[in-house]
Amino acid sequence: MSDHFFVVTGGPGVGKTSLITELSRRGFHATPDSGRAIIREEVARGGDALPWADRMAYAERMLERDLRACEDAEALSGPVIFDRGIPDIIGYLTLCGLPVPPHVAAAAKAARYNRRVFLAPFWDEIFTQDSERKQTRAEAEATCAVMRETYTALGYQITELPRADIATRADFICAQRVN
Repeated sequence: MSDHFFVVTGGPGVGKTSLITELSRRGFHATPDSGRAIIREEVARGGDALPWADRMAYAERMLERDLRACEDAEALSGPVIFDRGIPDIIGYLTLCGLPVPPHVAAAAKAARYNRRVFLAPFWDEIFTQDSERKQTRAEAEATCAVMRETYTALGYQITELPRADIATRADFICAQRVN
């Protein structure tokens, strides 16, 4: 278990990436959301490992990238904040009604983060969509619920972030003794 690896999870469009950007500005090591990077790469090259095309290929690409991010983060000192973690892939597959391959489940059990996982709850007032984030409000709420269930089933303790501005959310995480 990597006690200094902290995950921020939840549904899309509720401020996770903005929060992680702020924590990075405050000196934390941070790893970006692999899903967004994969979407950009696949769209640029005309690939289909996308959440609206080949969902299983998309999940496999996320797993590769997330495992590499964990390996790279081992060399860092101090806390590392992850914009989503490997269990998010299980949540994604569950949400899509796809089976979770045994190697994905094994990776989620083997590559452990700090027991405390920060969940950004669905927050209608700030929910946004863009070219990479196409989920509806209902899908975003469902994603949040599935991520809570997935991490809990894997033995993580969920700490819900306050519905507050980015600075307050960053202060909240810092107050949880992650640094």
